[in-house]
Amino acid sequence: MTNSLEISGQTILVTGASGFIGSHLCLSLYRNGAEVHGVSRKILHRDEHFLHWWQGDLTDIGTVRNLLTTIKPDIIFHLASLVSGSRDLNMVMPMFQNNLTTTLNFLTIATECGCHRIILTGSMEEPESDSMKIIPSSPYAAAKWSCSAYARMFNALYKTPVVIARLFMVYGPGQKDVSKLVPYVILSLLNNQAPRLSSGTRKVDWIYIEDVVRGLVSLAKTPGIEGETIDLGSGSVVSIRQVVDLLHGIINSEAAPLFGAISDRPLEQVKAADIADTFLKTGWRPVTSLEKGLKLTVEWYGADHMQSNKEGY
Repeated sequence: MTNSLEISGQTILVTGASGFIGSHLCLSLYRNGAEVHGVSRKILHRDEHFLHWWQGDLTDIGTVRNLLTTIKPDIIFHLASLVSGSRDLNMVMPMFQNNLTTTLNFLTIATECGCHRIILTGSMEEPESDSMKIIPSSPYAAAKWSCSAYARMFNALYKTPVVIARLFMVYGPGQKDVSKLVPYVILSLLNNQAPRLSSGTRKVDWIYIEDVVRGLVSLAKTPGIEGETIDLGSGSVVSIRQVVDLLHGIINSEAAPLFGAISDRPLEQVKAADIADTFLKTGWRPVTSLEKGLKLTVEWYGADHMQSNKEGY
């Protein structure tokens, strides 16, 4: 593998910077010596000394053009995304606008203005491109699949230096959407409440947040991977029931998880990341075991839970 590109001294724009992955990534980029800019739809009042905040609606191409011509980023991480596995018809247009439209805006303006690298986030929910019958499993999967297709087109036609990071099931400290499985189960058990779950039979590739951040940084630093889709996952699948059982054992709650309390979703995907290919192309591999990652996550939510209880008195 050739020498890494520099992060230190680079101007980097992160969309979705206030989110779970984005907030961890911004801090890592700052520690690597980058000038970090974050963008959010809403005006944020934060005191991060290492982050320059911008506000704007990324579905508007004029807003994206203004951001890129003003900031002039060397590297763009487009993480902003509406994330939901819902199969509801009402999710089709929001997924189209918030995921596909914003991605096309960034690909178009980055191609016009120029940058060293633009990293998009793909999803394990995307259907396999070599399947004889390609059917996305949800509006989210369809939008992400379309984003990846457009990214490959932009690279092939316009030489846009885009790389797709296909993320698997990311978990860890600081996940704000507590409806997601891991924080939902942890907080339920900490409160001695029984989490209501599906059958738990679905197998998923779980990946710890700090491993994902290292992987994303590696995609910014590795030359010669433009147009590639790079998997960031653990390389193995573990059922939801097994993960819930691990969390139950770590927390030692009296509440017992209620499997089968809600229906399984149709067209669930079962995939493991191809981390051998990722290592070959970037030198990245995950280092955090599932057991260690879950313990660290429980510790974080446990400390936050105790602090919240104290503030409630």
